[in-house]
Amino acid sequence: MTADVTWLDVWTPQEGADRVRGLFAGRFDAEPEGTWSAPGRVNLIGEHTDYNGGLCLPIALPHRTYTAVRRRDDDVVRLVSAQEPNGIRTVDLAGVAPGTVDGWVGYVVGVAWALRQAGHPVAGFDVAIDSCVPYGAGLSSSAALEASTAVALDAVFGLGLSASDEGRATLAALCVRAENEIAGAPTGGMDQAASLRSQDGHALLLDCLDGSVRHVPFDLAAHDLALLVVDTRAEHALVDGQYAARRASCEAAAARLGVATLREVSDDPRGLEWALGKLDDEVQVRRVRHVVNEIDRVTWFVALLDAGEVGLVGTLMNASHASLRDDYEVSCRELDLVVDTARAAGAVGARMTGGGFGGSAIALVASDEVDRVAQAVADAFADAGLRAPGFLVATASDPAA
Repeated sequence: MTADVTWLDVWTPQEGADRVRGLFAGRFDAEPEGTWSAPGRVNLIGEHTDYNGGLCLPIALPHRTYTAVRRRDDDVVRLVSAQEPNGIRTVDLAGVAPGTVDGWVGYVVGVAWALRQAGHPVAGFDVAIDSCVPYGAGLSSSAALEASTAVALDAVFGLGLSASDEGRATLAALCVRAENEIAGAPTGGMDQAASLRSQDGHALLLDCLDGSVRHVPFDLAAHDLALLVVDTRAEHALVDGQYAARRASCEAAAARLGVATLREVSDDPRGLEWALGKLDDEVQVRRVRHVVNEIDRVTWFVALLDAGEVGLVGTLMNASHASLRDDYEVSCRELDLVVDTARAAGAVGARMTGGGFGGSAIALVASDEVDRVAQAVADAFADAGLRAPGFLVATASDPAA
């Protein structure tokens, strides 16, 4: 039996702006000052390296979160979302602090809180939100929500930060603080940097130790290739303790090794084996082995892109998935099924992407094989009795604006 293949919607910028403007007008009986948007992201390679001071290589997706905003003269924030049809949420911005706001609202008011904590003159506002970034897919819908809020508040309150990469790096750092302290998710900074600092047609090589970036040309179509993203629809959450446990293990290993971050192990001439020999905790050994090797894989991946050898990166993708599955232990049945099926169907390489424990996987495939590989994955999920996955083709897209 052939399963149906579900392709995930993507809106044009005009469609997204029209939708969120209409939502704002309908709920608040007023017009917003403008509309802004920010993309989700998919990471090509470099997983769980960001909070270890490492390297990662995301691209911004064409799938975006759209935000319409109007300033207020008080500290009240009123929020509506097309994904939540039950009325208007109201929050007193002056009362926002860690532990005071739950759910998606925390990602929005958390950004305003972080801006105020940094000394920026942000007051209350009305905001409407709509999004075509798949929720719970490990494609950073949370960072898209934060980044769209950040550029909107930057504009309506005249902060001037989004006009330069330096300012956007500041916004990204404040979005990380909002996610860590208000939303309660201990993520690193890759997602926010990808949403705010990427460039159309380029992958973002992010050095998480110093925050520097390099825009690496990434045009798969020129090589007759495509990046197929598969949302496994498996439950995906980063606030349930598993992600935090991985981060804590890395921090403990770094302390044991006498380094600030595991990036220093990667740069140490004594090498990985020296570091592993100093650790007596087998879990820490596996975590460090993944992080250090993954940082190296990012370097090799970029070198291949620079050399025009895009078709050779599949081996690195495959090795990354094996490391995430076996050493970092963040894969799951659905992610492994995507990867194994895509490779068997002829993918150049495949790997899970994002934090893991569900979410999405990516496969590098020939342009004319996208439909066939997607069909093979959909059939495999149906045969396994799993919920039908969703599919999209990722192209490197514009940042928040």
